[in-house]
Amino acid sequence: MTKKSKIILTSLSVLVLLLVLVNIVIGLGNQSIQTDVSERQQLIAHTMQLEALNRQLINVLANLALKTNDEPLMGVLAAAGINLQAGPQTKPAAK
Repeated sequence: MTKKSKIILTSLSVLVLLLVLVNIVIGLGNQSIQTDVSERQQLIAHTMQLEALNRQLINVLANLALKTNDEPLMGVLAAAGINLQAGPQTKPAAK
């Protein structure tokens, strides 16, 4: 084996070693990102479950406020953006 071929093979070996190290670092970074994404997915799923419960709670509070004519409760719901109407508003028929 000549000196030139040894230098080429050593250079290629160092290059392969560097590429392996870069691959390991990128793999660890991807693992960290996957963990973050997984946590966010769990948060989204949990939020969707709570949204149904929130809707039910708002409906119960709105019905209670209308049934008992509770002004402070209506004020709290109005501040949260919930529009309460005692009944459906119908427009008179136009002739």
